Amino acid sequence: MQNSPVSSLVGEEYEVEVGPVAHGGHCIARTEEGRVLFVRHALPGEKIVARVTEGEETSRFLRADAVTVLEASKDRVEAPCPFAGPGKCGGCDWQHAKPGAQRRLKGEVVAEQLLRLAGLTPEEAGWDGTVMPAEGDKLPPGEVPKWRTRVQYTIDDEGRAGLRRHRSHEVEVVDHCMIAAEGVSELGIEKRVWEGMASVEAIAASGSNDRQVILTPRPGARLPLVELDKPVSVMRVDEKDGGVHRVHGRPFVRERADERTYRVGSGGFWQVHPRAAQTLMLAVMQGLTPRKGETALDLYCGVGLFAGALADRVGDQGAVLGVESGKRAVEDARHNLADFPRVRIEQGKVEQVLPRTGITDVDLIVLDPPRAGAGKQTVHHLTTLGARRIAYVACDPAALARDLAYFKERGYRVRTLRVFDLFPMTHHVECVAILEPVAKGV
Repeated sequence: MQNSPVSSLVGEEYEVEVGPVAHGGHCIARTEEGRVLFVRHALPGEKIVARVTEGEETSRFLRADAVTVLEASKDRVEAPCPFAGPGKCGGCDWQHAKPGAQRRLKGEVVAEQLLRLAGLTPEEAGWDGTVMPAEGDKLPPGEVPKWRTRVQYTIDDEGRAGLRRHRSHEVEVVDHCMIAAEGVSELGIEKRVWEGMASVEAIAASGSNDRQVILTPRPGARLPLVELDKPVSVMRVDEKDGGVHRVHGRPFVRERADERTYRVGSGGFWQVHPRAAQTLMLAVMQGLTPRKGETALDLYCGVGLFAGALADRVGDQGAVLGVESGKRAVEDARHNLADFPRVRIEQGKVEQVLPRTGITDVDLIVLDPPRAGAGKQTVHHLTTLGARRIAYVACDPAALARDLAYFKERGYRVRTLRVFDLFPMTHHVECVAILEPVAKGV
């Protein structure tokens, strides 16, 4: 007996009223039959026609695009970018919303994740509910912040540069990206043909005039001669080992934060928004209030941004240990912090390195984990070290909320939470939570 084929609902259209925003750059709606839709290009309270983009009759929920707006929200604007909209570029989620509305929606997502996953209200998290824009990002209507200092262009079969469509490998060919930093746009990546390339990543350092492109060739393809509109160093991704190798120019770019210069090698992490590193560093230091002579951990330390700021503030009698898994980032961190003898950088996964160090107590901890969060094992270990304050930097509110619940179980409460809109037009936010032991209110 054969099973009946499952019927796809892709292309089906439903007239719906849009409900609340959800984590991931979409809103929730329900059909008359009770089907749940995750709808992009919509805003809460609107009446729309939603066209299904993913899902079958048996799916728990369907993904959809708002293809017709019957009753618009007062927060809706015409998307400034010609490549934004249903079926187009997937890079931006909220081009159709006023900037203030974008921040409000992001705040609602953070509040919902905190309550659902950590059992915390904004008041209990020491947060006033606002999402702060970066300095200089408040612009007149119709203007878009040019903030993205790293853009990875996908190259189509004809060698044209573009960006991926939402949840797709298809390429939306573009002649410019509105959120790209001027240093990226001035390279002219979109103007030329990239024969044989799978992707081209453009990097424009905000702390220097350094410009870099990283080429990923298609299997067997030869590298092109790179002639762009501005001087640029060139790197390539090896198709065998995935490593990044220098073709010509510097194998790194130079960035600035806290009045220090940081070398960031290819593949190394640095915040994409030009003002993000300084903004987050200040939020962390203001929350921790480091004192001379204290000991500190900087976990998932990248090229050493927070370790450098901590070392500067705890002084010669203090000590800082950074832990980072990326080999190249560790080399950069050691180079960047070579003038601090009391800083040590260890390579490896945090959950493996920390037990090996034999450290049983510290004064301060900074952790800036990848999108998945730190996880229960690491959080439990950190709560045994007796830190008077912990700063948790998070790019995903769901992972942050899960980890805050683990900290709560182990006797740490959130003292303050600050939320920053460092990814305008997208659904992403950065959060800085400052924690302290419940029994040791500072």
